[in-house]
Amino acid sequence: MTQAASRPAAAPAVDIRIESPLWQGQPQAEATIRAAIVQAASFADVDGEVSVLLTDDDAIARLNRDWRNLDKPTNVLSFPAPETGAGELIGDIVLAYETLARECAAEDCLFLHHLAHLAAHGFLHLIGYDHQTDSQADEMEGIESQIMLRLNMPDPYDARERSR
Repeated sequence: MTQAASRPAAAPAVDIRIESPLWQGQPQAEATIRAAIVQAASFADVDGEVSVLLTDDDAIARLNRDWRNLDKPTNVLSFPAPETGAGELIGDIVLAYETLARECAAEDCLFLHHLAHLAAHGFLHLIGYDHQTDSQADEMEGIESQIMLRLNMPDPYDARERSR
């Protein structure tokens, strides 16, 4: 996918459902997710609605098993909607609380920063970006870095770049 020029665009509608009580400890989670998706949407010409499910490791592990044949939890899953007209569903993003919290502890990063990164990452998958090849990963990571900087949050790839 080629990167669209960054420009103001109509933000997609974001419907967030909290399925796990673990998320109650993060009162800024919804605002953080919305802000990340608005920034991610500025990299493409998209219009429509995104559904976000905030869940736990057990629920995301079931989805990961059923849809990807991987019987384990993951941090984020994205399910693009079938291509439809403008104003339709863009897709679904699912985020798991415990996996995010574990990754934050392991990477010594703030929960809301990592949440913003994963929300943006999930949205980019919905609009066609991927990281299966090195060039795809470089492109997607570059956009994610720009999104995080626009949110006044650290570039999630800085530490990795310094260790190369």
